[in-house]
Amino acid sequence: MFSVERKSVLRRALALGAVLTLGITASGAAIAQSMVVRSAGPSAAQYPAGKKLPANTKVVLKASDRVTVLDKAGTRVLSGPGTFTLDGAVKRDQTQSTQIASLLSTSGGASRTRTGAVRGAPSEAKPAAPRSPNLWFIDASKAGKFCVAEPNRLLFWRSSVADDVNLKLSGTGGASADLLWKKGSGNRVWPFAEVPVVSGSSYTLTGPDGAAKKIDLVVLPSVPTEIDEVAGTLIENGCENQLSLLVESMAAIEPDTATSGDR
Repeated sequence: MFSVERKSVLRRALALGAVLTLGITASGAAIAQSMVVRSAGPSAAQYPAGKKLPANTKVVLKASDRVTVLDKAGTRVLSGPGTFTLDGAVKRDQTQSTQIASLLSTSGGASRTRTGAVRGAPSEAKPAAPRSPNLWFIDASKAGKFCVAEPNRLLFWRSSVADDVNLKLSGTGGASADLLWKKGSGNRVWPFAEVPVVSGSSYTLTGPDGAAKKIDLVVLPSVPTEIDEVAGTLIENGCENQLSLLVESMAAIEPDTATSGDR
């Protein structure tokens, strides 16, 4: 019964997400505001993570600078020295829009494990490590801070589904619950009854080998609908794992959007 209800919610969420995403890209191009998501080098202080760059901004970089920006057109890595104009037009087909809607869906997203593509790589190249198909899943292999979009629909995700595995989730006040994954299952619902979801609280996820990972939850009061604003929210709240997932997923979904600098 849960799976049927979840599929229904997923279909509605994907349809709405696709409409919202296509709405900004249909019939031509829309110029996108960009946001810095990574920066290193002499100009890093000038272009810190979270900095918004209006359309047609010229980014002037020095030697050894490396700045990653994200907008509705995807991600681009700017390497100095050079001057770069962020005038990327948003051009996206329905398949790409559906993939992005699934990634950003706050109602669960796809339950299937997706392997990241390596664009432009030879066919014999080793595939990239599997990535979570949804931004709001908690990756059971990672510790750190996680931003929560829908606390009543929180799910764990694992990259390998080859075997059964049992993890233990512990919260404050001695609360705990077992998380049993059956072979072939990639997702596990957060055990709300045993371990309540509380914003600002820390939890421990312990594996069968005794290794423990600390998880800190931040329940978002609202979730932006624009990709760059989602990135900004993740940066502001220190949800680094999800920011990396967003950047890597957008780079895999979108076509190459190389930006050349005037040297």
